Amino acid sequence: MKWTELPITAFVWSSATILIYFPNRQLHRRVGKWWTSPLMLTPILLVGLAAELHISYAKYIRATHWLVSLLGAVTVAFAIPIYEQRKMISANWKILTIGLLVGSVASVVSSWTLATVFGLNDSVRLSLLPRSISTPFAMSVSSSIGGMPDLTAVFVVLTGVFGAALGEAIIYCLPLRSALARGALFGMGAHGAGVAKAHPVGQEEGATAGLVMVFVGLTNVLVAPFAGGLLKHFGS
Repeated sequence: MKWTELPITAFVWSSATILIYFPNRQLHRRVGKWWTSPLMLTPILLVGLAAELHISYAKYIRATHWLVSLLGAVTVAFAIPIYEQRKMISANWKILTIGLLVGSVASVVSSWTLATVFGLNDSVRLSLLPRSISTPFAMSVSSSIGGMPDLTAVFVVLTGVFGAALGEAIIYCLPLRSALARGALFGMGAHGAGVAKAHPVGQEEGATAGLVMVFVGLTNVLVAPFAGGLLKHFGS
């Protein structure tokens, strides 16, 4: 039996993922540039290592699947800052609800339209639809509408990295004086990566970004299967 087929593979690749991620996180904290984000550098380094050792993606994801399952618990942890800012949320629930609905529709329609323009097949188009929500929600939505969850996870990471980078630039270019608006921008446009970027901006921004991320995820889980079916019907 090859070493790649032994149970120790799970330990090896889980350890490699963690050992690559944490130095990348420290580097990002020191440099602060979008291209040093561990969400970008860690996958690149892991792909290079896997390619060098001739390890397939299927073997890697089987070995590290338990790490993916932790994303659900991490998402639930965002409830803490949301609870701390419950008064602000209660006072602004109407505008937050409108923003969530508009942002979700814009994300789904723009993803489908661009994918159609570039001639991508239905499977890839459906995998793109949930790209603007956090990974646990996105993979669930992708699976329910006929997409490829693993491919969706890649789109989510790319959206988060570039969304956080663009969001940081946007808040300096646009007159967004409201902490609510700045937080919603990060939470809607860059989900988990946006929440991480919003917290250094301000406590209220971070709480709002976390709220928006969680409720966008819940909204899409409920709505995306119907939206995906309609878009597939009209796009075919």
